[in-house]
Amino acid sequence: MTAPNELRLLPWSGSDGKPCYLSTDNKAGYMSRLADNIEAIQLGTATELLEHAADTLNAPDTDAEDLRLLAKELTGALRDVLRVATSRSHLLAVSKPHHP
Repeated sequence: MTAPNELRLLPWSGSDGKPCYLSTDNKAGYMSRLADNIEAIQLGTATELLEHAADTLNAPDTDAEDLRLLAKELTGALRDVLRVATSRSHLLAVSKPHHP
C-alpha cells in the first residue's frame, strides 16, 4: 500500500470538482497507465491549443466571441497542464532518496 504522502494526483477531478488520487505501488497497473495516457493527451491538446491561440491572435478578423472562446479553452488547458505538473513534481519529490 502506498503511504498517504505518496498518493498520485490523477489528471481528472471527481464529479464534485475535488481532486482524485491513486494509491498504488504498481506504476504499470491499469489506473497508472490510464493516468499516464490521459496526461499525454492533455499535454498534446495544450500544445495544439497554443498553436491555435497564436493563429487566432494574429488573425485580423478575430472578434470578441472568438477571443472569449479561446480564453475559455486556454483556461481549461492550463488547468489540466498545472494538474499534470503538480502530479509529476510530487512524484519526483517522492521518488528522490531522502538523505539525512
